[in-house]
Amino acid sequence: METKILYIDEKNIDKSVIEEAGAVIRHGGLVAFPTETVYGLGANALDGAAVKKIFEAKGRPQDNPLIVHISDFDELAPLVAEVPEIARKLMDRFWPGPMTIIFKKSLIIPDETSAGLESVGVRMPSNLVARALIKAAGVPVAAPSANISGRPSPTEVGSCIEDLSGKVDIIIGGEKCEVGVESSIIDVTDYPPCILRPGGVTLEMFRTVDENIYIDPSILNKSGADFKPKAPGMKYRHYAPKAPVRIVQGEPEKVIALINEMVQNYINEGKRVGIIATDETKDRYENGIVVSLGSRSDMDRITRNLFETLRSFDDKDVSLILSEAFEEKGKGIAVMNRLKKAAGFDIIKA
Repeated sequence: METKILYIDEKNIDKSVIEEAGAVIRHGGLVAFPTETVYGLGANALDGAAVKKIFEAKGRPQDNPLIVHISDFDELAPLVAEVPEIARKLMDRFWPGPMTIIFKKSLIIPDETSAGLESVGVRMPSNLVARALIKAAGVPVAAPSANISGRPSPTEVGSCIEDLSGKVDIIIGGEKCEVGVESSIIDVTDYPPCILRPGGVTLEMFRTVDENIYIDPSILNKSGADFKPKAPGMKYRHYAPKAPVRIVQGEPEKVIALINEMVQNYINEGKRVGIIATDETKDRYENGIVVSLGSRSDMDRITRNLFETLRSFDDKDVSLILSEAFEEKGKGIAVMNRLKKAAGFDIIKA
């Protein structure tokens, strides 16, 4: 398949690009496009055959449900069986934006989209290109991240091209994604609502709407082989670069000392090691290839830089990546969720 690369200025959207890409989705094709979270790979959510193409292009397990994207509040009602009052409050507060809500699905959602579940995740992105594309398609758009399954999600168009060129019809290039990790997912099919994936909307932000909202304990630990995911990213190893990742957790001085010791041991074996550090610690490492995510005082920047930093080590020929851990509060919960998935929950206590 020949993939068409189309670039777009998000401040001055070219309607011809949007209309061409919308027609591709409407007629069963695949389009990669920017959102505020990560780049998405879109297909007609109501067309089971089109949705299957997403799984084929990504190499994605078919028991991993997809999120359905809409461009306007009026597009939600046909997709879901009911809209609980708590969902309306959450939508009023966080839509459009980086929040996916799990609803009981309507009969028009095919099993290919929901992975056979009786529920479906729906999101209204705030990115204007994404919203314009969905509107032009005239159908709800099922869209996981636009990458090969298991790799770090793309926040820049170059990563989409690297992973999906030759596998999809169109890739739309826009600006770097401002959030940098996928949407928060919250399940409202039971009360109190439960967070199934941390993201740009934090637990603290959700609790301004309802103080009883909580995080599903299963997402903080490694899932078993028989676990059936209710939302994307709950089961499989995700976000992983080519080299294995290990997280080093503990007091800062002990973390730095242990990483320096481990790096030296690997160098003695003739291996190259990558280190994920912060602005506060990057100069404390004696050897290895050190990349800073940013300052710990700016978790928005750390979140935004995480996936492209993980991807950057693929070109550096490293045998192992060692990452500092982050405090699991606010956006640090989302960062650690992605790091733990990338590492397969391989955590070393310093």
